[in-house]
Amino acid sequence: MYDVISEPASLRISDVGRVREVKKSIAKVTGLPNIMNGQLVSFAGGVQGLIVGFTENDILALVMGDETKVRLGGEVYSVREEFRIPVGEGFIGRIINALGDTIDEKGPIASCVVRDASCENTQYAQRNTQYVYYPVFRDAPETMDRSELDSCFETGTKIIDAVIPIGKGQRQLIIGDRMTGKTTICVDAILNQKGKNVVCIYCCIGKSFSSLLKVAQLLKFNNALEYSIIVAATASTTVGEQYLAPYVASAHGEYFMRKGRDVLVVFDDMTKHAWSYRQLSLLLERPPGREAYPGDIYYIHSQLFERAGKLNKESGGGSMTFLPIVDTLQGDVTGYIPSNLISIADGQIYLNSALFFEGFKPAIDFSMSFSTVGGKAQSAILKELSMTVKLEYLQYRELLRLTKLKSGISAEAERKIRRGEAITALLSQDKNVPAAIEELIVLLYALSRGILEELDGVRISGFKRGIWAYIRQNYSGLAQRLRGAGKLSPELRSELDKAFVGYFKDRNQMPER
Repeated sequence: MYDVISEPASLRISDVGRVREVKKSIAKVTGLPNIMNGQLVSFAGGVQGLIVGFTENDILALVMGDETKVRLGGEVYSVREEFRIPVGEGFIGRIINALGDTIDEKGPIASCVVRDASCENTQYAQRNTQYVYYPVFRDAPETMDRSELDSCFETGTKIIDAVIPIGKGQRQLIIGDRMTGKTTICVDAILNQKGKNVVCIYCCIGKSFSSLLKVAQLLKFNNALEYSIIVAATASTTVGEQYLAPYVASAHGEYFMRKGRDVLVVFDDMTKHAWSYRQLSLLLERPPGREAYPGDIYYIHSQLFERAGKLNKESGGGSMTFLPIVDTLQGDVTGYIPSNLISIADGQIYLNSALFFEGFKPAIDFSMSFSTVGGKAQSAILKELSMTVKLEYLQYRELLRLTKLKSGISAEAERKIRRGEAITALLSQDKNVPAAIEELIVLLYALSRGILEELDGVRISGFKRGIWAYIRQNYSGLAQRLRGAGKLSPELRSELDKAFVGYFKDRNQMPER
C-alpha cells in the first residue's frame, strides 16, 4: 500500500525457518537461530509476523495480518528489524488499522517514504514526505527529557475543567459501567480541540463496527476529523491487531509530540485490550494468574501509559495526554484490571450509573473522581471560583439523603440544598456541546455571586444558554481578557456584574437580590 524507495541491489542473506503449527494468531516456528524477541519475520504467504516469545523447541510469532495465508511447513524469513509503522502529517484525517494501513477507502497516502527516516540511523533521505517509519514499541521518554505539567488540557466538559482539571501530558482514567457516557466525554474532548493545534487520536479496541462508525461520523460532522486520526481494531479483527492498536496509536502520537505538538490519545477501551492480551497469553501457553490474566498484564499497561507526558524544549516541547477508558461491572472498581489501571494513571473520572439514570449528565461522581497533577496546571481564576464547588455539591448530596429520613429541615440546610441544586443545574451538560473555558468562568462567577440560587430550574437553563451569547455580542473583549488574566481583578468583576445586570434587564428577569 505504501510506496517505498527501494534499497540498492545487493546480496541479502537471511535466516530461514519453517512453520510447525498455527493456532489462531500465533504461529510456532522452528529454525531461525539468530532471531530476537520483538523482531519481524516474513511468512511465505506475504504476511508479516512479530516474535513474541520462545519455548525450548519453538519460536512464537504473532501473525500480523490474514492468518489463513500462513501454511504449515511454509518458509519463514527473518527481516532483521523491529516493528515499525508509517506515521506523519499525511495520516491526519484518516482511518487506519493496527498495522498502519489506511482502511477508509480514500486510497493510499500519495507520498514516497524512506525507511528509518525518523531515527538516528537514517539510511536514505527524501524531502517533503508526508510520513516516515517509526518504531511501535519505542521506550518511553526519559525523566530528564520531561518537563513539569504546567498547562491545562481543556476538555470542554464543565465538571472536569472546573473540579477535576487535567494537565497536558497527564494520564487520566475514564472509568465506569457500560453505557454511562465514557466515550461521550472523550469525544467531547476531541471536539473541544478545534482551532487549538492539538492532534487527536481515537483508538478503537475491540468495539463493534457500528460504534466505530458512529464516532467517525460524529467527528466528520463536526469537522473534527481534520485534526484527528482514528486507529481501528474492532471486534471483528484478529486478537493480535486488538493487542497492537494502542501501541500503534501511541507511536503516531509520539511522532507529533517530538515535533513540538500537543497530542490527545483516547483508548476505547482498555478492558478489551486486556481481554485480547489474555487470549494471546493463553494461546502462547503462558500460565494464567488472577482472573486468567497473565502475570505481566500490569507491565504491558504501565509500559504503554509511561509514554504519555510533556517534553522539555530540548526534546521537542510537545505533550501527549492519555484518556484511557475502562469498564467496571456494577460499579466495582476493585476488579483486577480497573485497580491496575487506577494505580498507573494520574487520576480518574468515575461515572456513576445511578447518577446517569437520575438524569444528571455527565454522570461524574465527585466523591470518587480526582486528578493528582491537574490542579497545578489549572488557571488561577478557575481555581479561585471552583475551590468550594466540590465540597458544596457533596454536602448537597448528603443532605438529600438525610431529608428522605426527616420531614423538617433547618433554614441553613434549605439554603445548602438550593445551592446544590444551582451547582447541579450549572454543571449538567448536553453531549457533544463542549463549553469554552471563558464560558465556564462566567457561569462559576455567577454561582459565586449567588445569582443562580435565585432562579428556578427553567430560568437557570435559559441563563446558561443566553448569558454567554449576550456577553460575546455586547462585551466582545471580555472573553479574551478572561482567558489571559492571571486573576479575577476588580475591573473584571465589575464588568461581569454589569453584564449580568444588562442581561436580566433586557429580559425583565432580575433576580430577587
